[in-house]
Amino acid sequence: MCTGACSKVIAVCLYVLAALSVICNIMLFFPDFSTEYAATDRGGENRITAEVKYMGGLIGGGIMVLIPAIHIHLTSAKNCCANRCGMFLSIGFAAAGVVGAVYSLSVAALGLANGPLCYWSNADNIIPQWGTPFFNSTGSYLGDKDMWKWCKIPENVVGFNVGLFSTLLVASCLELVLCAIQMVNGLFGCLCGTCGGKE
Repeated sequence: MCTGACSKVIAVCLYVLAALSVICNIMLFFPDFSTEYAATDRGGENRITAEVKYMGGLIGGGIMVLIPAIHIHLTSAKNCCANRCGMFLSIGFAAAGVVGAVYSLSVAALGLANGPLCYWSNADNIIPQWGTPFFNSTGSYLGDKDMWKWCKIPENVVGFNVGLFSTLLVASCLELVLCAIQMVNGLFGCLCGTCGGKE
């Protein structure tokens, strides 16, 4: 496969992953598919998990990957890399995509490790309160679904957060791999020229 055709495949995959990341991040703002938790109260607070506000999926896995994907796609406009300069620039854009993917991955991993913000209680904490009950669990709650019942409101928020943050984690890992491949692909395109040997 020539470097330009490879760039096109990578770009299309990055479009899909960037869109998925943005959708997941937006959905995380609406636990239990309700807008009431995103609304601020009189004290200026809301009931959204802190890691959601870092917008790893929107900024990192979304915008910071979408911009490189557009450039990478343009280098393959004629199903062959446009020129050596275009492929060289795609290395820099792909590197920016790597940074975005790493940011998204880090936020998603942190979101999974700390767990959601919810109105919770358990045997040790008889009085229900808003907080992050799994903050010091180092992610051990992920394998213990009985602990998920600690969160009373929003309903099913643990499964909601785990599903979306896991999707963000997988998407950002794939983005990271694809952008790294494009950096190597761009290097070959820059050094060897276009697939037909023409500039």
